[in-house]
Order: sequence, then C-alpha cells, then structure tokens
Amino acid sequence: QVQLLESGGGLVQAGDSLRLSCEASGRLFSSHVMGWFRQAPGKAREFVASIRWSDQRSYYADSMKGRLAISKDKAKNTVYLQIDRVQPEDTAVYYCARGTSPYDDYRVWGPGTQVTVSS
Repeated sequence: QVQLLESGGGLVQAGDSLRLSCEASGRLFSSHVMGWFRQAPGKAREFVASIRWSDQRSYYADSMKGRLAISKDKAKNTVYLQIDRVQPEDTAVYYCARGTSPYDDYRVWGPGTQVTVSS
C-alpha cells in the first residue's frame, strides 16, 4: 500500500514562492496520476494540479494557472508543487494524492501540510 507524505508547508509572506514536496513510499505505476489539492478553512477541498506518472502531461486549476508548476522526480518517488506569488487566499492545508485520472478518482491521500500566507 502506497503512503504519501507532504512537506514544505509553513508560514510564508505574500509574494513569496513556495515549493511543496510529496514523497511516496511504495511503487508508482505508469497508470497513476499524482495530484495536489487544498482545503481552506470553511471551504471544500479543491483541485490544484496534477501530473501523470508516465509522462510530463500536467493539469492546473484555472484559478491558479500561471502561478503553479508541478513536477516529479521518479528516482525519488517524489512530486513537487511550486506556487509563485503566494497570496493570503492561498492559505490552506495542501494534500497530495494518488489517482488514475487528472481531476478526480483519487484513492490514496497524504495527511496534508499547512500553508499560511501572511500579508
């Protein structure tokens, strides 16, 4: 059973860049998609970005497109999410997940990492 662990969260200043990491224990297959989601206080969880494990195809939330970059290091079984020009509204718990399609059908989730953006 694959387990996911996010890291890289914390307190950042508005306008800074932030890179989150998600390390997977266990094997990932070409059919898998690795995604990032976030949940702000009092709001539903929302899709942020995803990337196919088999190739470089990536997908982004329209609301954040232009500020995001998702990447992976297959040798390290790790997926990264960079967020540029963070804003207070980016404050949320960010979750990594493993699925089989870019936007939904995620079955394995990490515990999340808190990102707090101060203005």
